[in-house]
Amino acid sequence: MAFEEQLQDWRENALRVEQSVAEAVAGQHEIIRLINVALFARGHVLLEGGVGVGKTTVLRAFSRAIGGGFGRVEGTIDMMPGDLIYHTYVDAEGRPRIDPGPLLRHGENLTTFFFNEINRARPQVQSLLLRAMAERTVSAFDREYQFPHMTVFADRNKVEREETFELASAARDRFLFELNMPTPSDSEVRRALVFDPVFHDVDALLERVTPGVVRWAELNDIGASIQRNVSASATIERYVLDIWRATENPQQFDIALDGVDMERLILVGASPRGMSALLRAARVVAWLAGRSHLIPEDIHAVLLPALGHRVFFTPIYELRRQELAEALIAQIMARVAVP
Repeated sequence: MAFEEQLQDWRENALRVEQSVAEAVAGQHEIIRLINVALFARGHVLLEGGVGVGKTTVLRAFSRAIGGGFGRVEGTIDMMPGDLIYHTYVDAEGRPRIDPGPLLRHGENLTTFFFNEINRARPQVQSLLLRAMAERTVSAFDREYQFPHMTVFADRNKVEREETFELASAARDRFLFELNMPTPSDSEVRRALVFDPVFHDVDALLERVTPGVVRWAELNDIGASIQRNVSASATIERYVLDIWRATENPQQFDIALDGVDMERLILVGASPRGMSALLRAARVVAWLAGRSHLIPEDIHAVLLPALGHRVFFTPIYELRRQELAEALIAQIMARVAVP
């Protein structure tokens, strides 16, 4: 089979993943598309949303569609780093036992790892997870465990702030995307979620998802092929570099936000890793659209989720982060000249 045909087959399967997940998750088409983009860009995702909006369901649906091992852990204030690595208990005969923890349980077959309420866990726990995310390895029991196919999804509790530990800027930069998963606003979707019994049984819903649409062991190869085969023209390169400068110095592009002293807004703009992440994601968007070259719309589709959490504001404005990040990204799209 020609390589172009193989890429096309992979693309068709990637779109089938979205369609299959949508069978189990109602009213979240944008979130499903962005998680799919992250999956094929081989990046991790930080999810934020209210209680009960379906974050775990959408991740379990993706895990079923791609196969492999699914791990989950709940963040708590008394959690220790070792709780990710091993599980201690007393067996039926009264003897102490140590078993692999949630991060090690599936070994190299681990493909989806969900850390629920990551900001409830102490910084030491977050640091261990960040190393596993960055290196896809962890040391335990006098050996090194590898997770070459792992994608980490973390959820941050945005309702309760007591006994929580906000992620450091370096930690947030490790996530390809930061996504806000809203409660569906469409009236028909809301009616179905409340009154249709099919949405009251998550396990039955997940049975609707076709298993193994994409072979999980191929995801790294598919992702690398996408990056090699989707090109950026010289004009697109200049456009992306202008966007980078706009995150560092918005005034250079006549960007102004209501009620904000622009001279005091930006602490640090997007990092080189952040801009690389933006391009990785944009190439996947182009590939899903059937193109082998980037256009500005591909950049726009992932600009907020890829860069919104990577621009850091001075303390006086940090408490308004979500509002200001959305406004700044919107102004960057409006003010930076589009090729």
